[in-house]
Amino acid sequence: MKIITLRVDEENQGDRIDQYVSDQISFLSRTLVVQFIKNGDIKVEGKSVKASHRLRSGEEVVVIIPDPVQVMIEPQDIPLQIIYEDQDLVVIDKPQGMVVHPAAGNWDGTLVNALMFHIQDLSGINGEIRPGIVHRLDKDTSGLLVVAKNDNSHRSLAEQIKNHTVTREYMALVHGHINENQGKVEAPVGRNPRDRKKMAVVSGGRAAITWYRVVQRMEGYTLVRCRLETGRTHQIRVHMAFIGHPVVGDPLYGPRKNAWNLDKQVLHAVHLAFEHPTTGQVLEFESPLPSYFDELGVRREA
Repeated sequence: MKIITLRVDEENQGDRIDQYVSDQISFLSRTLVVQFIKNGDIKVEGKSVKASHRLRSGEEVVVIIPDPVQVMIEPQDIPLQIIYEDQDLVVIDKPQGMVVHPAAGNWDGTLVNALMFHIQDLSGINGEIRPGIVHRLDKDTSGLLVVAKNDNSHRSLAEQIKNHTVTREYMALVHGHINENQGKVEAPVGRNPRDRKKMAVVSGGRAAITWYRVVQRMEGYTLVRCRLETGRTHQIRVHMAFIGHPVVGDPLYGPRKNAWNLDKQVLHAVHLAFEHPTTGQVLEFESPLPSYFDELGVRREA
């Protein structure tokens, strides 16, 4: 069991307790925080509260993190492209179409099922059904993903992500012609109030910043390289749609029609850099564009 004590500052005045704790303790997902609240493992000024409780400046929040429990996930012999591995972490180049962790409708065939087969020691925070997963990629987003092999690495990597010191860059083909060579999208991202399955730029959403630069202009389309300063759910997809240039093939945020009749977003995590949790060395990885980019007329040297 681990106990973490937090003190609410003025900046977080009015935050919901579930959002506040997941923001402050980056290795805890909001879903898990809500479960902790229901179990009475999170208290404000010594009292149990609901997930919707709004905090006041100066309040003490105590979070009790129970010891991890065994997670029953079936190891599956699914091929993995392992880019790097040591005793603390592994870097995977995930293919398009692979779900990262088991959930309703996808209990097997996921990256976690494959990891459980190929790697014997993965981190897990209180038995979440995604051991080792520090950050995620959407099912149809391909590319680089780092996985922790022990809890120390998990916490270190999660803290780096929280502090925006992990570099994550993506290649995306988007609709339309972007005139400027580079730009910045700074717009808060939260649940779409009209469709809870989607995210959107909304007032009161979580701060989100995406940097982009044009790599190649094509007739009716633009290839961009995006760098995440923050890492909100669907951030690049939401931000590019917000500025009028949705990712090609995006079934949630883009138009149904495109020149290639694609129904999966053309989005690839091409670059990943972070500080090694044990050695402190900066590790950098680059993934070449996958084969599904070939038919799009994209220059391979991009």
